[in-house]
Amino acid sequence: MSLALRSRFGPRDLPATAAPPGEVVLTQRVIYILPTRAGVVFAGTAVLMLTGCINYDLGLGFVLTFLVSAIGIVSILHTFGNLARLRIAPGRPRAVFAGDDAVFPVLLSGQGSLQRYAIGLRAAAQLLAFVDVPPLRTTRAEVRLPATRRGSLPLGRIEVLTTFPLGLFRAWSSFELDSHCLVYPKPESGQVPFPPAQAGDSGRLEAGQGQDDFSGLRKYHAGDSLRHVAWKAAARGQPMMTKQFTGPAAGEIWLDWSDLPPGMGTEQRLSRLTRWVLDAGRAGETFGLRIPSIAIAPASGLLHEEQCLAALALFGT
Repeated sequence: MSLALRSRFGPRDLPATAAPPGEVVLTQRVIYILPTRAGVVFAGTAVLMLTGCINYDLGLGFVLTFLVSAIGIVSILHTFGNLARLRIAPGRPRAVFAGDDAVFPVLLSGQGSLQRYAIGLRAAAQLLAFVDVPPLRTTRAEVRLPATRRGSLPLGRIEVLTTFPLGLFRAWSSFELDSHCLVYPKPESGQVPFPPAQAGDSGRLEAGQGQDDFSGLRKYHAGDSLRHVAWKAAARGQPMMTKQFTGPAAGEIWLDWSDLPPGMGTEQRLSRLTRWVLDAGRAGETFGLRIPSIAIAPASGLLHEEQCLAALALFGT
């Protein structure tokens, strides 16, 4: 009976909740409630008790039957109230690589002084998390979805549900949150040599910051290449220092789409360029990126690396 009710009046046939921008507040218009399988058994038991009391004229039996029925009716109000006026807002997901799980933060907070227990989140037909929401506080839950392809992955439709307090009734609401996770291309495995360095915009290699002759040490600055750190001095307990060299300066590394083998497909090219961006970022190299219709000037640092990865993730989308 419970399965028949769900198939007839389940979320697919109920009117969809409009998704306002930003956060969602659950009101009585968007919360639905139906008995669970345990609730149907509970109701059937109460009916059998009532029938027996009528047939055998059991006075105390009537008291027990009405008490049990009242417990079931009151649980409807508590189950519904556990979701009523619950505020749900999307968090900011961190970018991931294709093949990993995208983690979408979902922020839940309740209005008023009501403590909310066992709030469940469901996405892609899978129950993902249960959290408790204290009064006047925000609770962070996480929804994980597989990121199978690069690009912008939307969170899509999620369902908030509860069976608190007795598991006799299930209340839920379904809606969409405006949340997207950036999915980078999956980097090519193994070590892939960088393309040869090129001269700067002036067309020549400048002197004074080269790689040939050691010229001294200076204080380490954040962002310096770890290959140039004087590790022996640091091991002796001295402050971290960076080695300086003189001679012809190393050229800029350009990660260029056109330098890749002609037989490589689009996704293979993006995968190799992703590997180069990651390796160049870890090595502290100064590099630029050229792909069709996009050119990112040479730079270094985490922000530059993320900018290049984002361009690769959204290429052609």
